[in-house]
Amino acid sequence: MKKSLSKKELVWNVLVTLLALAGATIVSYLLVFVGGHTSNVSIVYMMAVVLISRFSNGYIPGVVASFISVMWVNLVFTYPFMHLNFTLDGYPVTFIAMMVISSITSATTTHLKYQNKIIREREKLLMEAEKETMRANLLRAISHDLRTPLTGIIGASNSYLDDNDSMSEEEKANLVNGIREDANWLLNMVENLLTVTRIRGTKTQIAKSLEPLEEVASEAVMRFHKRFPNTEVKVTVPDELVMVPMDATLIEQVIINLLDNAVYHSNSKDPVSLTISIEGSNARFDIRDHGVGIAPERLSTIFDGYTPSPNSSGDSHKGMGIGLSICKTIITAHNGTITAGNESLGAIFTFTLPLGENTCE
Repeated sequence: MKKSLSKKELVWNVLVTLLALAGATIVSYLLVFVGGHTSNVSIVYMMAVVLISRFSNGYIPGVVASFISVMWVNLVFTYPFMHLNFTLDGYPVTFIAMMVISSITSATTTHLKYQNKIIREREKLLMEAEKETMRANLLRAISHDLRTPLTGIIGASNSYLDDNDSMSEEEKANLVNGIREDANWLLNMVENLLTVTRIRGTKTQIAKSLEPLEEVASEAVMRFHKRFPNTEVKVTVPDELVMVPMDATLIEQVIINLLDNAVYHSNSKDPVSLTISIEGSNARFDIRDHGVGIAPERLSTIFDGYTPSPNSSGDSHKGMGIGLSICKTIITAHNGTITAGNESLGAIFTFTLPLGENTCE
């Protein structure tokens, strides 16, 4: 059942119709009585009908405006003036044609507007569905990534308390190191979840400011080294000063997540590399490890936020899902791209940020 127009919409329709017809009348008056051009009056009123159809609600305003336009052109701008006369030679066909063309134009414009409204609603529904899918994936990733380290912490704590007298100092140290590692992982997860909340709270509209790439990379690596002081990171940045519009804290979180991923899942003690370069109108960030790489079947879904099975390294201790999903959310909010792939030795994660016109040499 078609929804009836509200009082506000009716008032708007009347206002739009009156203003458009009044404007057409003024222009036609200037054409006929000042410029002496009578042939363009019908076109002026048809343009008014198009505008009415475009900015009003429903079909009725355009149809009514078409009828009024035909009558008004005959009454005011056709000789004898101020008299309705459809009997003159050629006028009936002219005015019928004007009525038909105006009505068809009105109906077509209104239909196109309705189609555009449907398309926008469908796009909105698709966006909402995508958000729901991402939310579900994040919840699954959280349930997986929380359960494993928490189980490890509880198990190690129980072992330490129950078997304290019979354990060697080395065994105790290993248990404590395991607890610390799991606690650090949980802390990083909490930071990621706060990041998602921050982005979602602003409806993915983030505040950007010009930031130097070198300082952002340096801060991210420094924060990373607080958690992994023994992991070497080789950083390469452009020689020139490059300023990029970004939320520096969020981009640092992306770099840290990708470095964490390289440490936990590469099964390699070799240095990790962070290479930043300029590629066309984008700043490009490459994070490489020299480990076992990523299973090819996982590459297409690795940023979806859920890891259904352990990765190719056999590391079931912690999943990659939530951290990589948050990386994608952050980069997408910056209008950038992020990809994952394998090289001859190890994996590579690449993300880009638009430069705009902010490169300084």
